[in-house]
This record gives sequence, structure tokens and C-alpha cells, in this order.
Amino acid sequence: MNVTLAVKQYISKMVESSGPGMKVLLMDRETTSIVSVVYTHSEILQKEVYLFERMDSQNRDSMKHLKAICFLRPTKENVEHLIQELRRPKYSVYFIYFSNVISKSEIKALAEADEQEVVAEVQEFYGDFIAVNPHLFSLNLLGVSRGRSWEPSMLSRCTQGLTSVLLALKKCPMIRYQLSSDMSKRLAESVKQIITKEYELFDFRKTEVPPLLLILDRSDDAITPLLNQWTYQAMVHELLGLNNNRIDLSRVPGISKDLKEVVLSADNDEFYANNMYLNFGEIGTNIKNLMEDFQKKRPKGQQKLESISDMKAFVDNYPQFKKMSGTVSKHVTVVGELSRLVSERQLMEVSEAEQELACQNDHSSAQQSVRRLLQNPRLSELDAVRLVMLYALRYERHSSSILPSLMDELSRRGVSERHRKMVQSVVEYGGKRVRGSDLITPTDAVAITKQFFKGLKGVENVYAQHQPLLHDTLDQLIKGRLKDSQFPYLGASSLRDRPQDIILFVIGGATYEEALAVYNMNRSTPGVRIVLGGSSIHNTKSFLEEVMSATTHSSDRPTGSGRHGSRR
Repeated sequence: MNVTLAVKQYISKMVESSGPGMKVLLMDRETTSIVSVVYTHSEILQKEVYLFERMDSQNRDSMKHLKAICFLRPTKENVEHLIQELRRPKYSVYFIYFSNVISKSEIKALAEADEQEVVAEVQEFYGDFIAVNPHLFSLNLLGVSRGRSWEPSMLSRCTQGLTSVLLALKKCPMIRYQLSSDMSKRLAESVKQIITKEYELFDFRKTEVPPLLLILDRSDDAITPLLNQWTYQAMVHELLGLNNNRIDLSRVPGISKDLKEVVLSADNDEFYANNMYLNFGEIGTNIKNLMEDFQKKRPKGQQKLESISDMKAFVDNYPQFKKMSGTVSKHVTVVGELSRLVSERQLMEVSEAEQELACQNDHSSAQQSVRRLLQNPRLSELDAVRLVMLYALRYERHSSSILPSLMDELSRRGVSERHRKMVQSVVEYGGKRVRGSDLITPTDAVAITKQFFKGLKGVENVYAQHQPLLHDTLDQLIKGRLKDSQFPYLGASSLRDRPQDIILFVIGGATYEEALAVYNMNRSTPGVRIVLGGSSIHNTKSFLEEVMSATTHSSDRPTGSGRHGSRR
């Protein structure tokens, strides 16, 4: 159950099937992302692929000495582009791979266009999703719902994405869905329909315990995507934004040209692979140790590395170190920027209040913490709004709620009307009226334990007491205690044994905190393999866009990742 490996194997097969010789890889906007997340440019170059082109590019040169490998989503637009291409071929031979099921009528249209007989192969390779981590996939879709219902094109794209994950992992699952969400039921039925229609494709070897697909709705837990994060991958996405494993650092003060955009990929970066799930304090310590090891090899000029700024100075002063270890200079830059933001936005104080709101049941203490932070002029607008959102969700029906006065405080701070409106939108999206589960239980009074990591000054890290709702749902599922009344099976049959292969899909987007929970569960539960997917992977900003698109039924709503062909 490794989604990264599944996509990598598909791409390797495509390249190998075309045989020796120079090749061009023709992709669309989405398959470009799908490939770039699992393979680096240099890795594909080693496979004799010397050119990467977009299928929809108008100004491609004719290069008859190249073989063309086409990896495309099966959309009407792509089929039309291919028909035009085959009528006037630019390359010697074409190997065509669709990332999902393509209709017979479209295959016929392609065959009719291939008058010069340049097509060597047409196949379906089911890599129709972004493999973010081995146990985490995304469809890169934003704005999947209108109110509590599907945006029609998004239901189709999520069905395609989810069925392609099942085909890539060779699973024909039983399906459970969240009863409180009509969207979950619709997606479950839509996936089941494809499994029934394409029954030959899903005819995999039967296992003793059938795989399970569990479909959840983001609105059941609107708290998790609002929290600041303290593990490396999650923190990078929250503060800097990870887009297909890339970070844009162009706005970082004094950034060097070669670090304006960096890639964080566990496959090609050993330090990242070893540290992506560790907390911020440990990462700082690990970078320090790495650099001190290098310093030991240089007898003169021993420098003390006490803080992140010392490390940055060290990297800048040793060009040969930078050359020898680009990886380390990348991580020093990223951790340095995270550290600057933590300090500038006072995120340790903010995070402490967030954890208190998410995990404790002490209204008096919570309101004091929020009020105190809202008085702080250094608090960013986003952090001020997110604290009020967490308060609004946590104490939505509390008899002594001070939400109106907190909203007044936001106005006094000069918080934009757009951000203030979002507070009500978040409650509308994920409030008590909507939720099907006990997101907030009154007995949840856990004392915060501060774990200060003093190994590195400037990175005193903490606050991971919150567990996403998904963790509890999974725990109940594995123990056989997940209630059928809340998460019914689609169809008559149900699973009597403990599930072994579990695929979770969160409509409205998953988070890296949930991915971490899945990663830990995979490690701690022998015999159980879990893969998590979402319509996207959220940080607070993208989650608020998702909320606004669901709650404002206007024409200016975000449309997500471009136009998507519907399934035929």
C-alpha cells in the first residue's frame, strides 16, 4: 500500500515500453504535477527522456528523431489535442497512456486520426492522483462543495481520482461512509458504480479480509486544519506552503538565487526523510549535529553554533560546504525562515492558546487567553482570526459565550471584513449543527505538557497534545468499534474481521497532522496498512478558501484546480 511506488512503477513501465532511443514526454497540466512529485528531472533524464512538453503547447517543433510518450488525463480536451497531433505528427512514434479509463468511442476517434500509423501503443495506467507521501495522496482540488452538496464536476473528478488509487493499489474494497454527510454517500455510490461498471478491471485476487474504503467529510472536524503545527512537513506547509512538494522562498529576506524555490522530497533527500515527522526542536538539533560533524573535519576556525542565525552565517561563509551539501543549506534556510516566523508572529504563545481551545474544557481560562492575545499588536491578522474561529467552534453553544465582544475586538484591530465574515462561515461549515460526531467532548480536560527542547537556542518547541478526530475514527475502526449507525456500509455486506488494508478519503481536504497520525498508526499497528487521501492537503489558508467556496454560493467562488473532464 504505497501510492508513491505505484505511480513510479507506472512511469517506469511507460518509459521502458518505448524501448531504447531519445524520447519526449508529453503531459497535460495535471499529469505534469503527478510525475514531478515522484520523479526528479535528472532521474527521468537518465531514462533517455530529454524533452518535457505540454500537450496543449502551440509552438512545439517537429522532431522526427524522438519517440513520444504521452501521459494524459482522459479528458475531452486531451483527446481532441491528440487527434490534432496524430493528423500532423511531430515525432516518429507515439506511446499513449491515459491516467484513467477511456471510452471505446474515443479510442476509435484516435485510431481514425492515426492515418500515418504512428501510434505504437494505447494503454490505461491508473496514476490519476498526486502521491505526496507513500501513505498520502491528494487530488489538488479546491472548492469541492456548494453548501452541503457537490460541485458537479468535482464529484466526477474525486470519483476518478479515488477509483484510480484503488486500481493502482489493486484493491476492490468494501465501502463505508459518514452518514451525517450526504456528499460522502454520493461519492461512495459513485465509486461503487464505477467498480460495478468496470468489474473486469477490479477483478483482483481475493484476500481473506477484504480492503476497506472509508469516506469522511472535512466538515466533521474543522478544528484540525485551523491549528498551527510543530512537525517539520506540517509546519512547512502551514507557514510557507508546500505545493507538489515545492516551497516558494522568493519572499524570504536576503534569499540567494538558487534557493528561491526548493523541493522537499523524502525520496531524494535523506535529511527530510529522517526529519519530516519530527518536531521543530529536534530538527534544529539534527541540523546542528550535521554541521558540527562537518566542522570536525576542518581543524581550524572552529565556530560555535548556538542558534539558527549562527548556522546561516556558517553556511554562507563556506562555499565548499554549500556545494558539498546543498541539502543542508536548503534545510538551514527553511528552518531559519520557520524560526523567524515563529518569533515574529509569536506562534508559541498563539499555539498554546490554540491547543487549550482545541483540547480543554475551561471556558474562563480560554476566553482570557484569547482576549490577552487579541490585545497583542504583534499578532498577525490570520492568527487573530483563527483564534476567534477556534473559540467560536469550541464554545459555540456556551451560555457565557463572549463571541460578540471578540468580533468587536477584531474590528478594533482593523481586521478586514472578509476575514471577520470567515468566523461565521467556519461555524456554518463545521459547527455543531453540521457535525455527525463528538468532535468536542466535555471530559477532554488534558493538562498541557510543555516539552522544551533546549538543545538549540531559538527553537524551543512544543504543543502537540491535539489529536485529529480522524485518529479516533481510525482507532475505533481497527478495534471493530466504529458504529454502523454513524458509518454505514454501502450495500448489504459488512466486515466481520479486523480490517487490514484501509483507504481513507477526506472530502474537502486532509491535513499533514492527519497524515502524521496515519504514519504513526501504520508503525504501531502490525498487520494494518493505511493510506490517507483528500481532495487536497490543507493548511489554514487553503482550508479557509475551501470554507468560503462552500458557504458563499456566488459566482466568484474559487474553481479549484482548473477544468476537469467528466467521467464517461
